[in-house]
Amino acid sequence: MEINLIEPFWLAVIGTSLFAFLLKILGHSVPKKWLSNPRILKINSLIPIALLSALVAVQSFTQDSRIVADQRMAGVGVAVLALILRAPFPVVVLSAAATSAALFHLN
Repeated sequence: MEINLIEPFWLAVIGTSLFAFLLKILGHSVPKKWLSNPRILKINSLIPIALLSALVAVQSFTQDSRIVADQRMAGVGVAVLALILRAPFPVVVLSAAATSAALFHLN
């Protein structure tokens, strides 16, 4: 009988978790002088926008590692149009969701 104490998957999960925890702790030890630098402040304000944009792109335009054009693309288009028209955020989200759902059910 073979006993495998730690599967490679769980080793990767635990290792990644420890690495993320160490990065978080190291982030608290960065001197305030470095964080108040105007360049760093600008970069820190742009990182969440870049990450959210990448997440929306991946979730909207890919499926099984392939680029696809489906109802989600129309939903993102409606959301962009609503943002250009300066609609409130709930209107943007609801209009995009309604468009995607309507096109999904037409198929």
